[in-house]
Amino acid sequence: MKICYLDAFSGISGDMLVGALADAGADCSAISTALNSLGAGASVSIEKVKRCGIAASKFHVRSAEAPKHRHLSGILKMIEGASLPDRVKKNASAVFQRLGEAEAAVHQTTIEKVHFHEVGAVDSIADIVGACLGFDLLGISEIYSSPLNLGSGTVKSEHGIMPVPAPATAALVNGKPVYSRGPAVELTTPTGAAVAVTLAQNFGTMPSMRISSIGYGAGDHDFAEQPNVLRIFVGEPSGASEATTVAVIEANIDDSSPQVLGYAVECLLEAGALDATLEPLEMKKGRPGALLRVIATPEQRQTVADIIFRETSTIGVRIYMAERIVQSRRWVDVETPHGKVRIKVSDRSFAPEYEDCRALARATGVALKDIIAEANFAYLKNSR
Repeated sequence: MKICYLDAFSGISGDMLVGALADAGADCSAISTALNSLGAGASVSIEKVKRCGIAASKFHVRSAEAPKHRHLSGILKMIEGASLPDRVKKNASAVFQRLGEAEAAVHQTTIEKVHFHEVGAVDSIADIVGACLGFDLLGISEIYSSPLNLGSGTVKSEHGIMPVPAPATAALVNGKPVYSRGPAVELTTPTGAAVAVTLAQNFGTMPSMRISSIGYGAGDHDFAEQPNVLRIFVGEPSGASEATTVAVIEANIDDSSPQVLGYAVECLLEAGALDATLEPLEMKKGRPGALLRVIATPEQRQTVADIIFRETSTIGVRIYMAERIVQSRRWVDVETPHGKVRIKVSDRSFAPEYEDCRALARATGVALKDIIAEANFAYLKNSR
């Protein structure tokens, strides 16, 4: 399995992404041939350039005069009729669907009525389809991304001068980790944001991987203060311990009952939080209280905060980012005298899945500790 990491330290746009994928080894002639089959009258080329002294590939799209305003249905038909692998059609259509939803939210209309302006132009269609095709040509199964550098300042659009991030970009990256650093220009475009948020599995630090190729895709400008490139890493999972960025959300609570706090923890875990714990505290004026601490992915921050506000009496939470070191792990099934149990196995330890053991204990009447012991014995016996 191949994975790809998008290092968007200078933002991300569709053309930067296609350029980076070509730079990392995607067949340029295959990209050109496939994009010609869209029937949009566009010709594409890739040029070697430098940005702050770093060699990169610049993806160019040239087209005859074409209508700038398109509806989503027309773009999807164009993609469906092109000579593209099914996976590419599916991913490109999903990206445009995500864009349509963002535009509809910004303009308070339905997705069927959305007019794609700059995003509907031929070059943006080529960028999105070309990016999806580049991933497929490189055999990439999973995509990960760094937090996105959005840029700052203003950008000129069909609707006039807009603040950065543009409204569609802001809607797309809602809930994702972002920041602003560098020159006061738009660094992340709607097309780049749409591809990243639709296809990336996670946003954070680089996953553990064995790198096989690196690609640099150039943006339009050559900044003095930083190389205006999107860097991508392509490789295979290495199986080593990996560092991931997580959000820690916590609150000190002294006026909720233990039953309420226990239920809040259940709700948080059911909603997908990575972990949720309660610690006893002695609050001001000697009042007993509890520290509720939740570990979640950066995308889950708002969901977690909403649950805490809904289920507890707190009126504020603290949120900060932390790095989490995670060993690679896998599941192994073992047979016990009482039934099947899954074992979670990492490089240095293993543990029976509690819910499996609990279910068997309930069903058979055998003590939970005995079920766990049988599962451990079965795994050790089979692993010798």
